[in-house]
Amino acid sequence: KQGFPMKQGVLTANRVRLLLAKGHSCYRERRDGERRRKSVRGCIVDQNLSVISLVIVKKGEQEIDGLTNRLVPRVRGPKRANKIRKLFNLSKDDDVRKYVVRKTLKAKEGKKEKTAAPKIQRLITPIRLQRKRRVLSLKKKRAIKQQLQSSEYAKMLAVYQKEKRERKRSASARKSSTRESQSK
Repeated sequence: KQGFPMKQGVLTANRVRLLLAKGHSCYRERRDGERRRKSVRGCIVDQNLSVISLVIVKKGEQEIDGLTNRLVPRVRGPKRANKIRKLFNLSKDDDVRKYVVRKTLKAKEGKKEKTAAPKIQRLITPIRLQRKRRVLSLKKKRAIKQQLQSSEYAKMLAVYQKEKRERKRSASARKSSTRESQSK
C-alpha cells in the first residue's frame, strides 16, 4: 500500500528504517562510500500486502487450480518483422504480413467478426527502399556539390593569393625605386 520494498532477512511484517550501503538490496549509492537510512518492509507476507511481484522458479507436486492446470492461448504475437520470421521459421522471401498473430474482436449484432493485428515494425517495403535510395542519392549529390564548391574556392583562393603576391611585389619594387631616387 505504501510502496516500500520488502527486504530479505528483515524478519518482521512491518516497516523498519535501516542504514544501507553499497551491495545491499533496496539501495543504490549515489557517491562512493555513501550510506543512507531507508525505510524497508520486512520479508514476512501477511494480509497488508496488496501486490507481490515474484517469479515462480519451481513447480510443486500439486496443481494450483486456475493457475497451473489450464492452458492460456497466446493473445499477442511478435510485432517486429524479424521476430515473426523467427517464430514461423520463414525465409526472407516469405510475406510476413500473412503470418501476423491476429486477435478476434467481439462482433456487434448483425455485423461481421473483426480481427485486429499489430502494425509490423521494421518491415521492408518498396516505399522504404525508395526512401533509402533517395537519402543515399541526396547524400551523394551533396558530396559532389561540396567537392565542386571546394575546388572552385581553392581556385579563387589561388588567384587571389597570386594577385596579392603581385601587388606586394609591385609595391616593394615601387618603394625600392623611390628609395634609390631619393638616395641619388
